[in-house]
Amino acid sequence: MTSSPPGPAASTTEPPQRPGPRRASQVRTAADVRSLARNRLIESRLTPNAISMTGFALNVAAAVLVTQRLFFLAGLAFVVGSVMDTLDGRYSRMSGKGTVFGAFLDSTLDRVEEGIVLAAVAAYFSARGDDLAVAAVVVTVLGSLMVSYTRARAEALGVECKVGLATRPVRVVILSAGLLFARGASLGDFQLLAPAIYAMAVLTWFTVLQRVLHVRSALQRASAPPA
Repeated sequence: MTSSPPGPAASTTEPPQRPGPRRASQVRTAADVRSLARNRLIESRLTPNAISMTGFALNVAAAVLVTQRLFFLAGLAFVVGSVMDTLDGRYSRMSGKGTVFGAFLDSTLDRVEEGIVLAAVAAYFSARGDDLAVAAVVVTVLGSLMVSYTRARAEALGVECKVGLATRPVRVVILSAGLLFARGASLGDFQLLAPAIYAMAVLTWFTVLQRVLHVRSALQRASAPPA
């Protein structure tokens, strides 16, 4: 009796296994990371007032650095301090840790910080004998205060007033560029500090005019008899 020929040997190579699904704990999207960081931040002892005071300290440091002609470092301190000023309000709303006094403190420190840095810039121009630039700084400080004042008065009258070119973020960008590209800032032979001040002097008062006209128009519409 003949036996049938043996069949082909079975292959010992196993097919590649597909990777199984990741565990839920291993999946981290960008939204998950942001949510986790936000929750940890809210659970921390960090308060909006602490952020505001940190921004204030950095702006004071920027003013001191300006008096020492360390413009690049002054620009960095001013940028970081100004970023802190924008974060405190957002963190206050996000965390629920904000208070009425905290909002008042934030607005007050914003005005003081801008004034301190500009005062240091005025002292620098005065030491150089540049009276025109000193006058432009004074005009800029007054214009910046009036930009804030017109908004506060408008909102007290029930009119939202966020219009205008030279809002706080725009002024921060212009002054930051002036400090970072000032002569002696180690970024080349530039002198953009004086042009930045001149631009701010013009734009702040133009913004005041924009807000005055905006409020007048809004109040006229509110008082007009219905058609």
